[in-house]
Amino acid sequence: MQPISANGYDIYFNENAYNALNAHLRNNRYSTIFIITDNNTNENCLPILLPNIATDLAIEIIEFESGEANKNIETCIEIWNVLTEMGADRKSLIINIGGGVVTDLGGFVASTFKRGIDFIHVPTTLLAMVDASVGGKNGIDLGNLKNQIGVINVPKMVLIDTKYLETLPQNEMRSGLAEMLKHGLIHDKSYWQQFLDLSKIDFADFDALVYTSILIKNEIVKQDPKENGIRKALNFGHTLGHAIESHFLTDENKKTLLHGEAIAVGMVLESYIALEKGLITQAEYIEIKTTINAIYNSITFEENDIEIVKKLLIHDKKNEYGKIQFVLLDGIGNIQINQEADNELIDKAFANYKS
Repeated sequence: MQPISANGYDIYFNENAYNALNAHLRNNRYSTIFIITDNNTNENCLPILLPNIATDLAIEIIEFESGEANKNIETCIEIWNVLTEMGADRKSLIINIGGGVVTDLGGFVASTFKRGIDFIHVPTTLLAMVDASVGGKNGIDLGNLKNQIGVINVPKMVLIDTKYLETLPQNEMRSGLAEMLKHGLIHDKSYWQQFLDLSKIDFADFDALVYTSILIKNEIVKQDPKENGIRKALNFGHTLGHAIESHFLTDENKKTLLHGEAIAVGMVLESYIALEKGLITQAEYIEIKTTINAIYNSITFEENDIEIVKKLLIHDKKNEYGKIQFVLLDGIGNIQINQEADNELIDKAFANYKS
């Protein structure tokens, strides 16, 4: 697979990824390499990465506890302190290996330590490969509010090795698949249609689907790196999805949802809003709802859950002038940004989801 050229960095695949990494290490006079990982990735993925790094530099491993609940400023402070104690300087390199929590947090740590040092992403989950590690967004959660603190700052490179996917449980694969479905819905109808029946997908060619998904996201990001316009399209399903994810993360009576599980619900809900606004047809909505519901378990929402989710919408980062802004489909493969929906329409979307 050919590298994909992004804004200021390249994305390399499989065996070419490690060749690119080692060439980068030869061409830059780094003082030390720090690898940021979580406990799961340290055990399952680091043994794949380390033998592929050809360097005489000292390599230090910094591990934190896995999970979205640890994507916070407290974890950053701990890592900044460790970097300081280990003598990291502005010529140090950070390699973030893990899922979206690791790449989001590790990129933020690197972007802010000593006003910014070089970093490289090695995503190990499907979600991180097709979404989190691409586009330069790095950040942490503020309490239960997703990605409220962060920066847009690109890595030196992103290394995609699909061998890491062999370490994932099925629910993590489904979580990443949600972002791939989103890429088809917002940008490429023919790509979306490849997922209408998963039994017909040749998973021997899954690398090609991952590659196409990254191409779609990269094409959108290159047009709008700072998310002032069209890049908002990538937030389809995320306005309600993030609010749902946040609520389920902090309510001790709820089972925590993976990011993709929440976004899958968000895409169904926001597709219904598009239907009610006349932007998609009934047939398109049924196709979206049926396809997504065949992959993901239905989530139960009580009336109180819906009220909490609606209150959380006010914190969405796309909001402008106090108004909640949605990204809605304009037919499968196209979108409309900066769309509004009142609480009555949101209630109807939840009612339809539950029906």
